[in-house]
Amino acid sequence: MSQVLPPKAERDAMIVAARRTPIGRRNGSLSTVHPHELLAAANAAVLADSGLAGGDLDMIVCGCVTQVGDQAYNIGRMAALSAGLPVEVPAMTLDSQCGSSQQAVNVAAALVHSGAAEVVLACGVESMSRVPLGSAQLEQFGSPYSASYLDRYELVTQGESAERIADKWQLTRADCDAWAERSQRLAAQATAAGRFSDEITPVPVGNSLVTSDEGIRESTAESLAALAPAFRPAGRHTAGNSSQISDGAAAVVVMARARARTSGAIPIARIAGEAFVGVDPVLKLTGAIPATATLLARGITPADIGLFEVSEAFASVALAWLAETHADADRVNVNGGAIALGHPVGASGARMIVTAAHEMRRRDAEAAVIAMCCGGGLGTGTLLVPE
Repeated sequence: MSQVLPPKAERDAMIVAARRTPIGRRNGSLSTVHPHELLAAANAAVLADSGLAGGDLDMIVCGCVTQVGDQAYNIGRMAALSAGLPVEVPAMTLDSQCGSSQQAVNVAAALVHSGAAEVVLACGVESMSRVPLGSAQLEQFGSPYSASYLDRYELVTQGESAERIADKWQLTRADCDAWAERSQRLAAQATAAGRFSDEITPVPVGNSLVTSDEGIRESTAESLAALAPAFRPAGRHTAGNSSQISDGAAAVVVMARARARTSGAIPIARIAGEAFVGVDPVLKLTGAIPATATLLARGITPADIGLFEVSEAFASVALAWLAETHADADRVNVNGGAIALGHPVGASGARMIVTAAHEMRRRDAEAAVIAMCCGGGLGTGTLLVPE
């Protein structure tokens, strides 16, 4: 694959540190933690791992979906100030729905590639317990859907979009449950084997530390089959084969290759490609498919990719992606996905990059693709290769 990638260059965007918090269940252990503190935990960990001080950063790019209440007023900046980072370090917060923090990483890479920055902290956070998804759509301030939008597009829920994906790709309830069981089983195995230990930074809560993901639970075909459909009377999706509402944060430090060399930071991966695509906003959740195609368009094949981290917003999303890409399923979400680990929407894209970077190094994989579906009909993608 090396022959289809650009040669190494001084402005290559290198990931030199990658960490995340544990992912908390809705109203679980992390629900009492202000999202500023969640983000600060991840940010402090990557700064420590990279050997950098806050003042070494050129900027912070943060992803967050529901930017209201505790997460309002540019949370990337507010969290940095709350953590005592120098006031001179600027920060922006962007919203690409579920791909927000992945797009934050991609923007960081673009800034480094262009020479506009040399050291960028890219991160994401969502406390869905404290700021429920949809809280920004307060009726007294109007609707995000204009009359002209509604003239063009049918308004459907994400759950209905997932069911329509299952319709289109002819996926059964058993297919979706089998994928969910796999996600739970692999996440449990990864946790037991300590494969998340290098990426998780504990979060203090009162007098204790939260050290592991809370969403993993024992699941069987029988237990999953007993759950009621959530979105259609005879639908394929249930609480067991859909992603979990969660709390968490993730962060990476992206640094120019030349700056990493002079600072002594040791890269763990190179960002070799980024993708940001639009898809049908009614079917909505298919963006990971063309995002992956965009990353592979330079002549890379799925066989060249050692690892895939793919959105598990709903089981049908991952299964449709698998059907279209013909990727080796044994290389996909090898440590489980959002069905088991949880989906703190503003943090999930960065979380997937964190997991992929550590697992790629552990397996000595040649490359990793991270692909995410996003609300509103978007898709984000990132290609990682070894240093």
